[in-house]
Amino acid sequence: MPGRMSELNAAVVIPEVEVAEKAVRRQFSAEYKRKILREAEACTREGAIGALLRREGLYSSHLTVWRAARERGAIAGLAPKKRGPKVAPVDPRDRKIVELERETRRLTSRLERAEALVDLQKKVSLLLGIVLPERDEKP
Repeated sequence: MPGRMSELNAAVVIPEVEVAEKAVRRQFSAEYKRKILREAEACTREGAIGALLRREGLYSSHLTVWRAARERGAIAGLAPKKRGPKVAPVDPRDRKIVELERETRRLTSRLERAEALVDLQKKVSLLLGIVLPERDEKP
């Protein structure tokens, strides 16, 4: 009996299920939208628009939005809009600000190293008993 069970399992074929990793948003061209709107307007029989929508895989809301865009005169509104954040043009002043801030950080770092070196030289001169000349400060 155990041998018979393995024969049955071998005969059963499990179909592979293919699932897309991520759904892709459909985009319709302006020409396609115009074509569907013309076809929808040509529908005279009852249920013809529903058949058109089923055939094309569309929803009635598509027709509503596309008609509103056409009536607003937004021919370009029938074209798909680019989604996502808008790309702002780069202001040359912003680039200059970033460059100047980088230069300021670099020079501040050099100044701190130079001041540390001067302090070290003062301490060494005190330890060795070397008298340093007074520095005249000019405003």
